[in-house]
Amino acid sequence: MSSSSYEFLEPFLPPSLASSSSPPSSCTNATAETLPHVTLTYASSLDSCLSLSPGKPTKLSGPESKILTHYLRSRHDAILVGVGTAVADDPGLNCRLHELVGQGQSQSQSQSQSQSQCQGKLVGAGHPRPVVLDPRSRWQVHRQSRVIRTAHEGAGQGPWVLCSSAAEMPEERRAVIEQSGGRVLRLPMEGGDTARWRDILRVLADQGVASVMIEGGATVINELLGPDNARLVSSVVVTVAPVFLGQGSVSVRPPRTVADDDDDDASPVPVARLRHVVWQPLGEDVILCGRLG
Repeated sequence: MSSSSYEFLEPFLPPSLASSSSPPSSCTNATAETLPHVTLTYASSLDSCLSLSPGKPTKLSGPESKILTHYLRSRHDAILVGVGTAVADDPGLNCRLHELVGQGQSQSQSQSQSQSQCQGKLVGAGHPRPVVLDPRSRWQVHRQSRVIRTAHEGAGQGPWVLCSSAAEMPEERRAVIEQSGGRVLRLPMEGGDTARWRDILRVLADQGVASVMIEGGATVINELLGPDNARLVSSVVVTVAPVFLGQGSVSVRPPRTVADDDDDDASPVPVARLRHVVWQPLGEDVILCGRLG
């Protein structure tokens, strides 16, 4: 599939890095604070589940959707996952668009242009910056962690690890991160062990990140879709796979909210609703796109 087939994504993505030297207008919220464009993206079953059980990676996306995911990565400065995903999946968090297209896919001129966007990211190393949200320093990163090996092989960048200012980071782990070209960034914490998403995005903005693709896992997705954070999300891109995972699976279920009135029996209301929705078939999957922030 050529990148021209991804035109339906354009209203939901940050401007091309090559087309603008200033942050996109979607980065600016009601208080005129500049934050990154946030694209929340994940693969889901028909019953809105992400995996069969906690910590168990479950294949959902088809091959066409997998290529689309790497195209999305090519359009962002950074990719963020929670520590649970880093531990369970051991992800590479790089852009493999060229490799995946080369596995039997036709390659048009427009596709080559989209691949070239993988070559000029934030610090010019050819890939979006991996970011691991790890407030309590739980991630036992080591030299054989996939994201570290990928960085040393020149196929990705070293990760930024976001930890609380109070979390202890053993020197050997810090050395592994820094030797790969990554960094440990400290987060202000609310109530001792909780980081606010506005603060997380502000830390990334301070490092020059104008756009971030947030890929999960469930805790991260449900927090961002909750009533306190949904307005920070610029757009949502969901791959819906033709499968039901069933009861007991890990699901997308943001915290419930109720109508803001004086009635003691206030009824629950939807947490968030997408706008400008597009449904796009892709292989056996369907891609759902919509705006939030």
